[in-house]
Amino acid sequence: MAPAKGPREPSVERSTEYEEFMEDLKKYHEDRGTTDVFDPEPKIGNRHADLFKLYKKITERGGYDKVSAEKGGFREVGQEIKLVIGPPSGHAQLSYQLKTAYYRNLAAYEIAKFHKKDPPPRNILEDVSARGGDLLNRTLENFQKPVRPSMMDSQDSEGSGDEAQKTPKEEKMDIDEPGSATGRASRGLRQAPPQRVLFQPDVSSTRQTRHATGATHSPQPPSQVNTSLNQSALTMFQNYEPKQPTVLTLRPVITPGNNPSMFQEKQRSRKEAALRAGKTLPPKGMMLPGTGFEGPNIYVRTLLALRSGIPAEQGYALHHLVKISHERGDKYKFEAFPGLAEDLINMVLKVSSLYYNVDWQFSFADEGPSSQLDILDGIQGTKDILERIAALRPLNTLDELETEEFYQTLNKINEAGLVLRNMVTMEENAEYVAGFPQVRDFICIALNLPNRPAVVELQHYALDIAEQITKYLILEADDPLYVSLLRHMGGQDRGAILTALRAISRISMNMEESTRLKGVPSSIIQRIIDWTMLDDEELVHACLDFLYQYTAVVDNVEYMVGEVNVGMLVDQLVRLLTYGGRETEARLMVKPATQPPQPKVATELPNIPTDLLEQLLNIKEPERSSQWLRSCFEEDPSGEITQIALWQAYQGRFAEFQGLHAPLLAAADFIKNVSTTFSSANAQVLNGPVPKFIIKGIRPRAVPMSLQGKPYLRCKWQFEGGMPCGEFIVDEERLWNHLVHDHCRVSRRPDGKLDGTPSDTPVYTCRWKGCKKFSSSATRASAPPAEGAAPAAGGTRSPFEVGMHLKLHLPDSKEPDQPRPEAEFQSFDWCNTAVDERGDAAGLPLTSVLVLRNLARNVPRKEDHEAEGWTQRLFDPVRGRLWHVMAHNRSLNSYLTDLAILVA
Repeated sequence: MAPAKGPREPSVERSTEYEEFMEDLKKYHEDRGTTDVFDPEPKIGNRHADLFKLYKKITERGGYDKVSAEKGGFREVGQEIKLVIGPPSGHAQLSYQLKTAYYRNLAAYEIAKFHKKDPPPRNILEDVSARGGDLLNRTLENFQKPVRPSMMDSQDSEGSGDEAQKTPKEEKMDIDEPGSATGRASRGLRQAPPQRVLFQPDVSSTRQTRHATGATHSPQPPSQVNTSLNQSALTMFQNYEPKQPTVLTLRPVITPGNNPSMFQEKQRSRKEAALRAGKTLPPKGMMLPGTGFEGPNIYVRTLLALRSGIPAEQGYALHHLVKISHERGDKYKFEAFPGLAEDLINMVLKVSSLYYNVDWQFSFADEGPSSQLDILDGIQGTKDILERIAALRPLNTLDELETEEFYQTLNKINEAGLVLRNMVTMEENAEYVAGFPQVRDFICIALNLPNRPAVVELQHYALDIAEQITKYLILEADDPLYVSLLRHMGGQDRGAILTALRAISRISMNMEESTRLKGVPSSIIQRIIDWTMLDDEELVHACLDFLYQYTAVVDNVEYMVGEVNVGMLVDQLVRLLTYGGRETEARLMVKPATQPPQPKVATELPNIPTDLLEQLLNIKEPERSSQWLRSCFEEDPSGEITQIALWQAYQGRFAEFQGLHAPLLAAADFIKNVSTTFSSANAQVLNGPVPKFIIKGIRPRAVPMSLQGKPYLRCKWQFEGGMPCGEFIVDEERLWNHLVHDHCRVSRRPDGKLDGTPSDTPVYTCRWKGCKKFSSSATRASAPPAEGAAPAAGGTRSPFEVGMHLKLHLPDSKEPDQPRPEAEFQSFDWCNTAVDERGDAAGLPLTSVLVLRNLARNVPRKEDHEAEGWTQRLFDPVRGRLWHVMAHNRSLNSYLTDLAILVA
């Protein structure tokens, strides 16, 4: 019977402070006029809330607004005051009940007493839901009661109202897929219930007609439905009569169709009242704010504001687009908002008007490119954009002294560039924008702006955009974008050089046609080779990526060997083969260890000491057999023992005690218990003329093991005639006492300790196996014996001397393992470089060996009149280093093998 539970502690502690607090709270609600919603003991689950304790806990944390802002704040408070209890699945409901109780009873009181402010009126506090917070800043102007969205405006309801004036938060926008109205509309609509189909019983006869016997259909089994139930259902269905329709009383409704004069009079009265008040009525069909139309969502608002051309609206749009593209860049797509990309491009193109007397415009006419300088081709892209930029007349501007208008315009341009840059980091947006020739013209214009500090930010945005879209472009040697990127690699800005290298290396990466990287000046190639010597992993990686793409073309390699120092490049690439390598020492097995020969099937079964037997007899089966097996056997994958021998050993050990202790296991249960005790043991049958039943995976121990896992010590004392003692002792102290007392017969004193006084009568000898001290076979000592001691050949009369001697045998008393020839190992020094998650080579060493392989494959071949070819010139000086890396770097072994074949 379960013990009775103690009385549960009361929910409300009715102390003097509690009574005073409740009186003050009740009076406050009377003055506020909210006694109808005031509940002095609101129920949370099956307990009543102590409002005094709840108020103290909430105010200690800073008040209702701060606790609401914390994730799980009310749940933690409820757990502290033991109101949110029980299984975790119900904590959310109890926490919201607690929050609602505080909201209706204590929120206004907290604002007045704790924060010393005027609380919001009742109609926007107690009369609305407890969701959300921000009570301290809630007013009639900034708070709007939630309304149930209709089918027509459900798409834009989440992004309208107050949210339309603010950038939407990330968590609210997670379910707001741009351009999709089905997700929002379905949340506010209930699903239609499944259609109900009236029951129609099968009234056809179950008897088979005479003509049916010749049908080709297979016979069906007889129906198992009760025919009486079918008959009753059929009768009820046939006798069913619907109720007679009730006559409805219709009342006429006045509409503009049946009473137009009445509505005309109302319209005239409204106009006269508006004129007397000095107001004008809105145009017919316009829905003003607050009349039920909440306006478009934040995405549509920013798009329309960007198109408006009003500076203030454009600033609003760009500010919010920066945040949206940053927070929702993984879902904000250009395809969902047609015209957004074009508007952003038109905005960033205004940068030229800050430094040149030009206002770029795009022409979409079919006649081809316009001859006017400021008219760009919006269909095919402007082929001569670089020549047009060079022909522009610069304005006289100073970066040190900018006007406010200049700064505001440049800020909007940078924000538009940042939005484009953020959005193209999404693959769908990058592929979408890559099809716009206007984007390529913008990048060319941005990269060829005057060398002014103010345009550095926009140029970096343009390079980032180019890095994302060049993998979807095919650029020839004379393409303005390709030429602009190459020019930018001649500067001193590390970030610009790095991004330009990446953009060029990714050209047509996702296209079927591979890039050939034609027309790269030799000065740029030499700079890239020089950059590989810098201690800058990111820059070196970009250089090697470029070189890998560049050296994959035979014409490029032939151009390199004649224009730049390729030998220095090969030397640097070989050096980078060990970049980041970790030196380790590994031991490889040259010759495995040989196992000592063992009998295939064990026949000798171990004996166990008396004290271990007494402990085993006190254990019940099947644990006793398991402990006996662990004490006498050990796991060995190659060991075997016959089942009958193991069963006989078990019976021979415990059969004589069966009447006094628990009965033995049956043979089948005992054999199963062996596999349970040892995970590697399993019963098998050896086929032959006479099948042999064995247990594979165990072998007898050399010495038994105690229940605590400690091996026993074997006594190696030999009696007269060479008979060994063979007793097993659990520890060294007991073995020493056994040797001194049982074998040497040293007497004990009345206090139980051994008597160390020399005696004339007994002579103590040592008969430990292999020991010759104090034995009859030892040579007589030439020196005279000490007082009270016999010569060494005949033993000693000193019990102390023989006792100290026997201690020398204790460390060697454990049964030594059989000597096993040790395996032979050889040490190797490795210098392995970085690998990826699949174990393949990665990083700078991999790119370096790939560039070397391209060079070895594509360098010009040796001519007949030449003493040596380019392969020998480039790789003979580093051949020894290559072999060294191949021997010590296992990560690059396969790649270096291919390189060695090409070099050879």
